Amino acid sequence: MSLARALIDVRPLRTSRLFRWLLFGRTVSTLGSFMTVVTVMFQVWDSTRSPAWSGAVGLAQALPMIGFGLFAGSWVDRADRRRIYLLGNAGQATCSLLLAVQGFAGQVPVAVVLALVAVQASFGALGAPAAGVFVPRLLPKDQVAAGLALNQATGQAMMLLGPAVAGVVLGWWGVGVCYLLDAASFGVSFACAFGLPPLPPVGGASRAGLGGVADGLRFLTGHQVVRGALLTDLAATVLSMPAALFPLVNTERFAGNPRTLGLFLSALAVGGIIATAFSGPVTRFGRPGPVMLAAAATWGGALAAFGLTHRAWPGLLLLIVAGGADALSVLARTTIVQTCTPDAMLGRVTAAETVVGQAGPQLGNLRAGLVATWAGAATALISGGLLCLAAVAAVAGSTPELRREPVAAANGEQPATGSG
Repeated sequence: MSLARALIDVRPLRTSRLFRWLLFGRTVSTLGSFMTVVTVMFQVWDSTRSPAWSGAVGLAQALPMIGFGLFAGSWVDRADRRRIYLLGNAGQATCSLLLAVQGFAGQVPVAVVLALVAVQASFGALGAPAAGVFVPRLLPKDQVAAGLALNQATGQAMMLLGPAVAGVVLGWWGVGVCYLLDAASFGVSFACAFGLPPLPPVGGASRAGLGGVADGLRFLTGHQVVRGALLTDLAATVLSMPAALFPLVNTERFAGNPRTLGLFLSALAVGGIIATAFSGPVTRFGRPGPVMLAAAATWGGALAAFGLTHRAWPGLLLLIVAGGADALSVLARTTIVQTCTPDAMLGRVTAAETVVGQAGPQLGNLRAGLVATWAGAATALISGGLLCLAAVAAVAGSTPELRREPVAAANGEQPATGSG
């Protein structure tokens, strides 16, 4: 296989001018968002010195996504997705501006900061399902997986770059400037998406309120492949999420060395970037179901092996393997959702996928912490990895469609114009 075919497939960048602009805008806004994540954590800790308040930051970011996401998806399936995405960007930019104002003012109650974070997360919950329809509507069917891989690659790169940039800006200019840069990043995203054509749902609009949400959940439970993909993701995250165990592993095996802990946290991201960079064969393979099952099993096996190792470098290599497997699993899951879901349902199903992506890791870290408290970090890692393998095998055995079915468009909608 040539190196060009092994590297990430960049055909979408040549195929669609609209996709190029959208990718650029979303990359810039993702950089700003990760800067804000670090800035909020820094500000809250600096103001309170309280682990409880620091933990509340995660809740303020996750709860609106989980609570509002399904209803946002139903709205997205009744209206022009472009307008909703622009509204979400505008709302997030406004919240970042208000965060900047309080950052420059100083001495603002922490509850106000968390409230702004929660409102911003609510606008993010609105924009996420709207953005979920863009790739299959802008690209030919055989390039959807490649477009999703490009989205994922830029997102992972910003996940590494954003905290580093935030640290520099915080050190030189303070929290207000960080928030201001985030607001500007949403402005760039808004401008890049403004040129999209109207993107109303194809095949009929969603029912309003709980009826539309119920229709989406009915589709999820009835579609074997999509349901199997989300169950596989939950098996990987809920049963074997390792991040909460890293400090304990570092203390038990590596004398609490902060450099080792930092490498543990970075290794998963490094593995994800490497796997995505060489995702060309995976996205051209056209069968995301087997890819997801194999990647989720690799994730569980690598983390179980990590629980057995007592040396730093083999452990880091196993985490890199796990991070790469996780990236491929997420890429396959997103491909399944966006190619097997009818356009009229895509907002709701994308919203459900986002809820799974938010709630699964949180529950997984809770499970890991409870097991480690009772039986130690090694037991939590090994048992989690083995449970993940068993659950993935159960999904594969009970969902033969996920093992066999090739990627296929759910409807005949043609890509939007904007090529060249």
